[in-house]
Amino acid sequence: MPTSRSASAGANARANPHAAFACALLLPLALAACGAQDNPAVAMPEEAGRDWSMHEWALPTAAARAAQPDLVTAGDGLLLSWIEPRGDGHALRFARHDTAGWGAPRDIARGDDWFVNWADTPHLLATDDGALWAHWLQKSAAATYAYDVALVRSDDGGATWSAPVTVNDDGTPTEHGFVSLWPASSDALGIAWLDGRETGGGHEAHEGHGGGAMTLRTARIDGALQRSDEQRLDAMTCDCCQTDAALTGRGPLLVYRDRTREEIRDVAVARWEGGRWTAPALVHADNWTMPACPVNGPAVAAHGTDAIVAWYTAAGDVPTLKLARSTDAGDTFAAPVVFDRGEHVQGRVDVALGADDAWVVWVREDRGGQSLHLARWAPDLSEERQRIEVAKLQGRGRGTGFPQMALQGDALHVVWTDVVEGAPRLQGRVVRPTADAAL
Repeated sequence: MPTSRSASAGANARANPHAAFACALLLPLALAACGAQDNPAVAMPEEAGRDWSMHEWALPTAAARAAQPDLVTAGDGLLLSWIEPRGDGHALRFARHDTAGWGAPRDIARGDDWFVNWADTPHLLATDDGALWAHWLQKSAAATYAYDVALVRSDDGGATWSAPVTVNDDGTPTEHGFVSLWPASSDALGIAWLDGRETGGGHEAHEGHGGGAMTLRTARIDGALQRSDEQRLDAMTCDCCQTDAALTGRGPLLVYRDRTREEIRDVAVARWEGGRWTAPALVHADNWTMPACPVNGPAVAAHGTDAIVAWYTAAGDVPTLKLARSTDAGDTFAAPVVFDRGEHVQGRVDVALGADDAWVVWVREDRGGQSLHLARWAPDLSEERQRIEVAKLQGRGRGTGFPQMALQGDALHVVWTDVVEGAPRLQGRVVRPTADAAL
């Protein structure tokens, strides 16, 4: 079962007055009839003459104590990964979904020496040569925060996997995680991670106190699992906020939460183009001064040279969610729009961008519990077209983790973790035009 991010994250959350929020629910959805009883549909408001419907999406993890999901596109299908308890350790598993439905779940790896928590989760990637890639976090020493990034590759659709390689080669008993993956070529991947080699390790060094700062590093891994082009992109970042990446028409765009000596923690981007990274630049200057990590990273999606970034900030002591658009692959961003605000906001955002719509999903919490919400925007963010409550959650706090989204054609797929009778369970929904609503 996933653990919390241990003592340091607990201290971070306590230092952050907005770590646990209260919220008011959005407008409830009316249940609608559906032909298949195991796929009930939920009616969504009409917009511009186009009807959309939301359906339960049966996942291949129904009987499993599954958490830490990742959901990505792979050719004409989707890949879902998750972690399950296995004996005294854990298993990283995945399944493929296509027009025929779900394939059988398969193991990627098992281990009894992993670092598993609610926020720093494994990811999958498919490259054009048909290979699959996956990573997880593996303990490197007895210290609480000593773990490395382990990476594997499969050349046969996930039937077998390579021996793992360690992405970071510094050999220090420090933190390495919050990974993003993107295709660097048809048979290689790009990878970014937060790297603690300069912190010195231990509680004193966590968050840079008593040691150096957390850094952001990137590298290229080829089909033989050989690393090249490793570099330190940013010398000081937030310690435990997720990074994210999207492939634009001008190269991979990487987004993360930056950190200054004055403890300003705003969201920055950089793009790989012409064999180098552009200089990191802020998406927007929120000027959020925060003395501890909020464990609430940004999300990015791209379609051609258009890109959108969503993020959480509490500048001015008001929890706020923002969404900003770039038309030049991340070189510049327009002024952000605020799509949620107040003590009910937890954040934990994900985004998706297609030719006709932009989507954002996020978590709220009030005294009645947590809820998951979804908004659909015009791709230029000129108008919000719909806003719905996806689900009321039984779980509270960190156990529900971070929701994931992926677009496949016109259909938007959403996956999240709930906690049911003390056990983590994955849940899913699919949103699509009503004319295409049959699954």
